[in-house]
Amino acid sequence: MTNVRVPPELEEKLTKFDAALTNAENILKPLVETNEKELSEKLESIDNAKLEVFGAYTINSLFWMYLNVCGVNPKDHSVKQELSRIQSYMKRVKEIPDKNDAKKPRLDKPASKRFVRSALWQQAKKKNPATPSKDNDD
Repeated sequence: MTNVRVPPELEEKLTKFDAALTNAENILKPLVETNEKELSEKLESIDNAKLEVFGAYTINSLFWMYLNVCGVNPKDHSVKQELSRIQSYMKRVKEIPDKNDAKKPRLDKPASKRFVRSALWQQAKKKNPATPSKDNDD
């Protein structure tokens, strides 16, 4: 390659871009190296859905960056619609655990405290009956 001088402001941006790509590669490496079938068998269905949506969003985001690097405006490309569609799926997947949390029984702490206090008071009353003891019968 020839020795090309890159403007300092562009060099800084390229360095940051390279660092971001390296970071993305390090994050995605475990997922790429893992067998997809084994991974999906280990995960619950909601986690599997999150993984699928995450993967689709990541791939489309990388394609968005690729279009930017190539000088193509990604806002005019169909990848923008795809990212919007995936974001709607991300919202739907996020809402599922929230719905399950709403169905879980909640502990009513004040009621449980009253219940325990009442039970303890009744136990104490049974141990110390109001009838006079044998010592006082003389």
